[in-house]
Amino acid sequence: MLYVSSRGGRQDANFADVLFDGMAPDGGLYLPQSWPQLDPDLISSFRGMEYARIAAHVMAPYTDKVLGFDEVLGLTQQAYAGFDHQAVVPVTQVSEDCFLMELFHGPTLAFKDLAMQFIGRLFEHMLAKQDRKATIIGATSGDTGAAAVEAFRGRANTNVVILYPKGRVSDVQRRQMTTASEDNVHVLAVEGNFDDCQHMVKRMFAERSFADEVGLSGVNSINWARVMAQSVYYFSTAASLGGLQNPLRFVVPTGNFGDIFAGYVAHRMGLPMAGLVVATNANDILCRAFRDGEYRPAHVHETLSPAMDIQVSSNFERLIFDFVGRDGAKVAGLMQALQQGGFTMPKEFTDNPLRSMFEAHAADDMAITAAIGRTYAETGLVVDPHTATGLHAHQQSPKAGDVVDVCLACAHPAKFPEAVAAACGVSPSLPDHLARRMEEPEREHVVPADLDQAMALIRSLVA
Repeated sequence: MLYVSSRGGRQDANFADVLFDGMAPDGGLYLPQSWPQLDPDLISSFRGMEYARIAAHVMAPYTDKVLGFDEVLGLTQQAYAGFDHQAVVPVTQVSEDCFLMELFHGPTLAFKDLAMQFIGRLFEHMLAKQDRKATIIGATSGDTGAAAVEAFRGRANTNVVILYPKGRVSDVQRRQMTTASEDNVHVLAVEGNFDDCQHMVKRMFAERSFADEVGLSGVNSINWARVMAQSVYYFSTAASLGGLQNPLRFVVPTGNFGDIFAGYVAHRMGLPMAGLVVATNANDILCRAFRDGEYRPAHVHETLSPAMDIQVSSNFERLIFDFVGRDGAKVAGLMQALQQGGFTMPKEFTDNPLRSMFEAHAADDMAITAAIGRTYAETGLVVDPHTATGLHAHQQSPKAGDVVDVCLACAHPAKFPEAVAAACGVSPSLPDHLARRMEEPEREHVVPADLDQAMALIRSLVA
């Protein structure tokens, strides 16, 4: 399996290149040269199979020639052994035509754990094989940073550096990062918004002398390994709910388009689907792109669902690339236009037959609050604000009468206690291991949204 850049600059990267580089040298994102196809009989066998083994079957085609199936299986079994539910990703019925896919049973109570717990072990395994070290860097709007810190803290061959927008994540999300005491963990509170953080990380990769000096590698959803690992739970959920015979529609709360692109990947690998619904908050650039055909960033609004407070959705570039005939030069031109304010979606994108798989809906804070309250009143289930954007989209989005929706439940409601309590009157409590973290001392570095200052600080921290 070889990989190409979405901007056409590289055509023959292997899995190790993709994992360690994070982003292609031309600023593009890596995708496989072609989509591997899983045998329908293998997909059918996933029903009742342990999650770690499903994960190995789904991901092994992407690691071909670098890691074998048994190596991948060993890493997935380690990664998911610590989850607090035997199924790893259980499902809960909300109504006759709606289920929740519970993605919050990992150590940081968010869906990012499903990829990050695997990737932490994957990096350590690959670095040890190559006798090298790396600086893992990521921008976070909340959950990615906590999941990355938990996955990499104390590991011998990595430093982990996380940039987050100061004052724009929940107290629980912040403390999950800043209370890590290990010397290889470095948290930077950036005086800006998430897009500032994400832009700085992208520019650090483009500064090749800096990237090489500190051994830079990324674990944001721009890293292909993240998307690859997140595609697994679409297979496991479809297998458990009969979605192989009666395809399910997946409703995905998303900001950076990584989680929903993982669903698209699963479909391209052979998983039947009735559709994919993009659920956004008031930062509705993706909704506008699908609904109006205009991809233009606007002001970043602070909302009750902060992990989705994003106006430049990096992984959307991957879908554009696949939809426009994998024309890297065309994508490069569109991304240049994005820097100048945005662009109209090209005809190749809007006319692609797979475009009909997608629809999009946005929820402002009032709609999010209403969805939390309605779900609790009707079912007794307490959901977090991100999950509520999906439940709102489910309510707003008509579908064929026999189709069942699966809404991705992104985080444990206890990570957002104030918003949840205000919406439904229930104040969810943290598990004991996280409650203890809330009392521990914090450690972080405050920096302006300035690339040179951030790079200088990182040099000093990882020296």
